[in-house]
Amino acid sequence: MIYLLGGSGYIGQAYQRLFLDRRVAYKSLRRDDFDYCDTGLLLRALRRDQPEFLINAAGFTGKPTVDACEARKAECLFANTVLPGRIAEVCAAASIPWGHVSSGCIYLGSRPDGDGFTEVDPPNFTFRSNRCSFYSGTKALGEEVLAAYPNAYIWRLRIPFDHFDNPRNYLSKLMHYPKLLPATNSLSELQEFTAATYACWQKRVPFGTYNVTNPGKITTHEVVELIKQSRICTKEFDFFANEEEFVRIAAQTPRSNCVLDSSKLIDAGIKMTEVHEAILRDLWNWKNAV
Repeated sequence: MIYLLGGSGYIGQAYQRLFLDRRVAYKSLRRDDFDYCDTGLLLRALRRDQPEFLINAAGFTGKPTVDACEARKAECLFANTVLPGRIAEVCAAASIPWGHVSSGCIYLGSRPDGDGFTEVDPPNFTFRSNRCSFYSGTKALGEEVLAAYPNAYIWRLRIPFDHFDNPRNYLSKLMHYPKLLPATNSLSELQEFTAATYACWQKRVPFGTYNVTNPGKITTHEVVELIKQSRICTKEFDFFANEEEFVRIAAQTPRSNCVLDSSKLIDAGIKMTEVHEAILRDLWNWKNAV
């Protein structure tokens, strides 16, 4: 059985769909029903149920954007930094291996040679470097907290999308935002992300940090062109002149726009669809919100 924390969230719901489709036995713990932030309660539950693996999909991202994290810093810090540390302690005490959904938003730009950041490149969009968002800072600290625990995966998610219209879906956001920020990014197709992370455990690949992104990089303009080709949204898309104008007019905090290298995941035998192909496929299979 798999333990799933944060199963009611956007990422957690995708894990639940994966487990249901594959008939994987799992137990989703919601904080409304079970306070998994209480280390004593969680430890007793793990020792009682003895799950073979635990996935932490809980976190604080801010809604509708990460700007909300700037106003709710205590909640953001607890969910993204303190809670992962508590889970790590409990899983170590119960001898339960586990995986943590982290974020690629701890990077900015790309490597000096133009390639994507690898897992060994130190994050450069954190409280320790650059003027980061509070969200990115807490996610980077969360990874630092987990560095001392050997039997865990850290899975870096980067701007999730799939074929279901949802306010958290990157494609939906682009279709609804009045004005867009031109940028180059790595992305994570959500269904492939959950399958790839679960495959880490199934295949028993070495514990550690993995950039779980679709191979390649893509610009906002390229995504918009693919949306236009699909004819799902035919509006005229408007762009900010640059990031400075975006931050001055539409945002409270800088955004992480970055490229990650997913070669480590590929070398482990886990492959995801090239990012342009994945977006086009999801657009052709698009399902509008009910």
